[in-house]
Amino acid sequence: MPDLSRRRLLTGAGLAVGAGAAAVVGTGLVRQTQPDSVRVEAAGGSIPFHGPNQAGIATPVQDRLHFAAFDLNTDSRQSVVAMLKDWTDAAARMTAGQEVGSGATGAELAPPDDTDDTGEAVGLPASRLTLTVGFGPSFFDKLKLPRPDRLKELPHFRGDNLDPARSGGDICVQACADDPQVAVHAVRNLVRIGFGTASIRWSQLGFGKTSSTTPDAQTPRNLMGFKDGTNNIAGTDPKKLDEHVWVGEEGPAWMHGGSYLVARRIRMHIETWDRTSLKEQEDIFGRTKREGAPYGGAREHDPVVLDKMPIDAHVRLANPTALNGVTILRRGYSFTDGSDGLGRLDAGLFFLAYQRDPEKGFIPVQRALAAKDALNEYIQHVGSAIFACPGGVKPGSFWGEALLT
Repeated sequence: MPDLSRRRLLTGAGLAVGAGAAAVVGTGLVRQTQPDSVRVEAAGGSIPFHGPNQAGIATPVQDRLHFAAFDLNTDSRQSVVAMLKDWTDAAARMTAGQEVGSGATGAELAPPDDTDDTGEAVGLPASRLTLTVGFGPSFFDKLKLPRPDRLKELPHFRGDNLDPARSGGDICVQACADDPQVAVHAVRNLVRIGFGTASIRWSQLGFGKTSSTTPDAQTPRNLMGFKDGTNNIAGTDPKKLDEHVWVGEEGPAWMHGGSYLVARRIRMHIETWDRTSLKEQEDIFGRTKREGAPYGGAREHDPVVLDKMPIDAHVRLANPTALNGVTILRRGYSFTDGSDGLGRLDAGLFFLAYQRDPEKGFIPVQRALAAKDALNEYIQHVGSAIFACPGGVKPGSFWGEALLT
């Protein structure tokens, strides 16, 4: 099969591609990184890979997630640079709906070589795929690189029950798409390309986005049935993104236009929650379940009046007004990973938060929530990681080039 893009395969067949908690379970903020991305509505559309910021941070949130944390198997900077160059080239092709290589073609009795695509997404459109990369604290230690002052291991929070096997990592890759197979395919190809240099430490599949970055989109619901991310700022609000999300002149040059990512796996005790009265559920959040209106209001987007809520309500504690203006960009997903062996769902929220400075973003929010959030009876943080996501990639460049060269 010739190396055709998946979109061309579809259009050639006559199929038109349409155009178009802290772990905050209900707060956060956002802006559109790529100017045209906000107008990409069709599930088969593509989002530009190159730009001043990495796509997948403030772009319109897709329906599916495949998040992977990698450990380096080497301390050779040269090997890591070679891998990141190959990753960047593959990412640019996949986000454009193209195959990485010749895919399912080649010698009949031999596996595809390192330049070939794994093939399972042949015939599928780009599905608004974005790939976002970040570097963990241990990445800098292994390669003997100067670590940004704001990239520190997160402190222990009250109630944390973190699994080391689901925490940390030298490098992260966040793949978001409207088709789960496209997202899985993207990470699978990067794993294959990085073989010998990096290997998966842990990964997480997500569905049912729990926040929206487009003002006209309906606010999604989390697995507890409540609208989530009502206060996320629009992807078209550059002022707030510059203020709260994108790293500016205060950071190292390679981080300009980048952001710090906190990832938290939050287990929800679904069965206990489902036996809780509606009134208690609404008191815990400080919002009505059906409309999503804050206590004291009638509609979802009515102003939050803190004094109208219980003192331990989640929305009250996480609201920027209660935290001296602390604001983060939320981009979380629900997850369900089967059962835990006792007949209980292993389900919850895979929380993703981007911010300009974790000390002024996620950390104060989570400290406030860990101290007295009524929701803590029904959730537990079981995985955690932090990464520095560099600025966007220019054509001919690669992820982290300014840092590594």
